[in-house]
Amino acid sequence: QVQLVESGGELVQPGGSLRLSCAASGFSLGNTCSTWFRQAPGKEREWVSHITQSGLASSARSVRGRFRISRDNGKNTLYLQMNNLKSEDTADYYCAARKGGPCTVAATLYDNWGQGTQVTVSS
Repeated sequence: QVQLVESGGELVQPGGSLRLSCAASGFSLGNTCSTWFRQAPGKEREWVSHITQSGLASSARSVRGRFRISRDNGKNTLYLQMNNLKSEDTADYYCAARKGGPCTVAATLYDNWGQGTQVTVSS
């Protein structure tokens, strides 16, 4: 069964850190473009960061220098290390995988999605 399961979201104070995880099953995450999206209340889903099949990473300008994406192909798990969190980072975070094409910021082109994990940044 193809599945992505996120974890690690919680309430954190501004300036704090979190690490999100996304465990894949039923397919090899390393053979995909593996991506984090987020959706804040009342806003559209937005691309956060991706890592290509060859391991090249890219991130949105709003998180660059604060967030770092990584993938452990042996554990079949995707990660998002988030540092210096801000209130505007509050959102539901989703991992997604695209098997049949290059990385893209277009959410509609991804084949598999997790259920999301909630991150709240507040004092």
